Amino acid sequence: MENLALAFAYLAAGIGAGIVTFGAGLGIGKIAASAMDGTARQPEAGGAIRITMIIAAAMIEGVALFGAVVCFLLASK
Repeated sequence: MENLALAFAYLAAGIGAGIVTFGAGLGIGKIAASAMDGTARQPEAGGAIRITMIIAAAMIEGVALFGAVVCFLLASK
């Protein structure tokens, strides 16, 4: 019975990490699309838009990494 619980914990950790990665990819894709749209509308603001996009993408990656670490820590219990 304990082996089955451990197998489900690993499965849940893998699915959770996949969901976190999928969500982060969608978020970063939306940020990049919006940044390209903004740069196309106002090319003179491209530098500021790029910096803001990089900061937002880094924050999303941080949250995604935290979510993946939590999934794997829960699986190792």
